Amino acid sequence: MLLKSSSSHRAGWLVAAAVALLSACSVGPDYHRPETAEPTQWSGKAEPVASWPSLTWWQDFRSAPLDALMSQAQQANFDIAAAVARIRQADAQAKIAGADLLPSVQASGGETRNRNNTTTPRSGGNPRGVETLSGILTASYELDFWGRYADAADAAEAAARASRFDRETTALTVEASVANTYFTVVATLDRLNVARNNLDVALHTLDAVQARATAGTATALDIAQQESVVAEQRAAVPPLTQQLRQNMNALAILVGRLPEELSVAAGGLADVSLPAVGAGLPSGLLVRRPDVQFAEAQLIQANANIKEAEASLFPDIQLTVQGGLQSAALASALNPSSGLYSLAASVTQPIFAGGALEAGIELQRARYDELLQTYQKTVISAFGDVENALVAVEMNGQQEVAQQVAVETAQRAYDIAQAQMTGGTIDIVTLLNTQRTLFQAQDLLVQVKLAHAQAVVGLFRALGGGWEAGA
Repeated sequence: MLLKSSSSHRAGWLVAAAVALLSACSVGPDYHRPETAEPTQWSGKAEPVASWPSLTWWQDFRSAPLDALMSQAQQANFDIAAAVARIRQADAQAKIAGADLLPSVQASGGETRNRNNTTTPRSGGNPRGVETLSGILTASYELDFWGRYADAADAAEAAARASRFDRETTALTVEASVANTYFTVVATLDRLNVARNNLDVALHTLDAVQARATAGTATALDIAQQESVVAEQRAAVPPLTQQLRQNMNALAILVGRLPEELSVAAGGLADVSLPAVGAGLPSGLLVRRPDVQFAEAQLIQANANIKEAEASLFPDIQLTVQGGLQSAALASALNPSSGLYSLAASVTQPIFAGGALEAGIELQRARYDELLQTYQKTVISAFGDVENALVAVEMNGQQEVAQQVAVETAQRAYDIAQAQMTGGTIDIVTLLNTQRTLFQAQDLLVQVKLAHAQAVVGLFRALGGGWEAGA
């Protein structure tokens, strides 16, 4: 219930003009992105693929079970859900900080009754009371002359953006963990198959040695030596089974399920296709890494905090406008003569705070310097991660090729040794050596394939997955 008078209109226009004029001021340093050194090209060998990874980069492995696990993780992973909750918190903080840029408006109303013994009675008896009806609307606004509240709002907005980059970093970490753990699971299944097959081979060989001993062409020592090989292969199964169960449990946690609720389709690393990954140009990496964007958002927030701290040295200017109606009778409450209003302004200047304000500025500057070093380290680490991942993919690829040759050679040697032992031209020791060499080579090949697959996942992660700032 504000007054409709020329004086109130003039007051309102003056307040609006003052807000528009004074809120444009700001103190403190403006943010500028720090200069960072960037390599012109990757020193590691990059596949000649022009495109960057897609948002669904894991689909390039052509594994339906992996696709299903990724879908479950995106919907139910606890770390991703927590990161989303942090986004909501940051958004709420940004709204709270932005509220200081707007006027505060309050409404109040009420009825009061006063009575004393000197009040003239209406018609004898007890003295009558005096009633007052009122309705007041109060608006107050602190002029952001030095940009302190705008800087606080900017800092909160930067924190909200950082929370989104944090969510993307968390999601990429989870996706890489799901892929790596899934590959570990299928590799362990492969190793278990290798161990069980080798155990069958060792038992078959033991039967042959025992038959030769019965025929008098082998000794008890020969039997004991082959029994040792059988025991080694049998002993290899329990630790692999333990590793399989533990990795299944880890995979269940990643997709937000109980271990007994998770099942993985049967398959092996042979069913996984290792894609060629385009590393792009180094100059494009910084917008593809959410952790780099997160570090810069924190730097922007720290810069805004410096501006806010420096603005606290200057005076606060408060405007208050109050208007309303007050009447002794409800019937006359809307009468213009019942109106009232007031316009007040105040200035508060900090004089002495024991050095707290100056220390607050130094605190924010030191925080900015700390985050600047963190940002620079994050940028350099991003380039280093890609270089390391490229080298890992290249070297593991070469090792897998070489280990495949080693398995083929060991298999050929074992086949020859077994034929010669059957013909009685070699002793059991030679066969034992070729057996152990073959078994070890087969198991190592699976581990090398796993390392190669995980190196490709590491390259996807180093490139920021398929995410890109502004995408």
